Amino acid sequence: MSKKKILMLGGSAQQVIAIKTAKQLGYYTVLCDYLPDNPGQYEADKFYAVSTTDADAVYRIAREEKVDGILAYASDPAALPAAMVAEKLGLPTNPSESVAVLGVKHKFRQFLAEHGFACPKVYTFHPDDDMEEIKVAVKDFSFPVVVKPTDSSGSKGVSILKDTQDLDKAIGEANSYSRNKTLIIEEFIESSFPTVIGGDIFVWNGKIILYGEMSCLRDDDGKGLIPIGKKKPSGLNNKQVKRVHHELQRLISMLDIRFGEMNIELLLDRNDNVHFLEVGPRAGGNMIPLQLSDAFGTDLVKANVLVAMGENPQIEGIPREGCFVTYVLHSHKDGIFAGVDFSSEIAPYIYRKVIYKQKGEPVEIFNGAGKAIGIIFLHFHNEKQVEDFCERKDEFVKVILGK
Repeated sequence: MSKKKILMLGGSAQQVIAIKTAKQLGYYTVLCDYLPDNPGQYEADKFYAVSTTDADAVYRIAREEKVDGILAYASDPAALPAAMVAEKLGLPTNPSESVAVLGVKHKFRQFLAEHGFACPKVYTFHPDDDMEEIKVAVKDFSFPVVVKPTDSSGSKGVSILKDTQDLDKAIGEANSYSRNKTLIIEEFIESSFPTVIGGDIFVWNGKIILYGEMSCLRDDDGKGLIPIGKKKPSGLNNKQVKRVHHELQRLISMLDIRFGEMNIELLLDRNDNVHFLEVGPRAGGNMIPLQLSDAFGTDLVKANVLVAMGENPQIEGIPREGCFVTYVLHSHKDGIFAGVDFSSEIAPYIYRKVIYKQKGEPVEIFNGAGKAIGIIFLHFHNEKQVEDFCERKDEFVKVILGK
């Protein structure tokens, strides 16, 4: 009897684990990735040098290979092509229309406003629109405002403005990360909680069976825009947790999301109303599935593969003791990677290290999630230890640059 086949869209360093997991489950793995140096090609059973966003090419490969499922693991750009192709072939998928809504911010904001979810004022425009017209359109907005592309993730191309003085610069930054050339300006949400809430949820048969909300660590001691890690438990009180869970399930039900891991990013305003910044129709980056697997004692990578093949995800979702933290290794300047120095104080709490760079390779200044050097996973006994790490992280972890 021949093996069932799964088509994997994306073979980056963070996606290799999904390919390996699929093989361990006994599936024949077919991979699409246009980057010639993707590491996934050396793990997959068959490789096609094809862009994951080329839906027509992906469809041809899926049909020719007679695949039984398609998985765009931890990939924003590939999520919609995966849904469209799976829908066309009658394979397990969420509605492509819903995936399209979640995939671009202006459509998502429109959906939220139309369905009674908390939502700030938003203005959608093209980067080449007249600057004076844009300024007139947002003159009644409450500042500060956020300028961002509608089709990027990891806070790439996002700027916060106190006025319109640097609007042209912010638009240029957003445009540099935009594929669809549709940008938005939206009011900044004053939060009642000190950080953005991020993480993942897992859906099965239209119900959220694992809530993995976490507190986000950001650059500039948590006040910046670029994600540098997550911590669980999140620190939300019981009332806030219930409100977040209720709104998430309401959103999932309205969009008819049937299964899979979804990446979430949200804020609670001063009245604890839940504002969704993003709900990505795929597993989160920065190895969130691994972190949540550790925190819940389950295997979310395995669950992602299983549901893509129409199988039960076998998730337990029972939180384990202690605090689980990830920290993204990064540099504040360009240079040559020479290693990472971990202090003896913090070393006992690090249980996994994933380093993307080899010694001698170039390192770029960390101005977006794609410039990460690696990720470390830590398990603390209590919240006080987490706070100490967050306050002194630059003392505990030092990226060494050579010449």
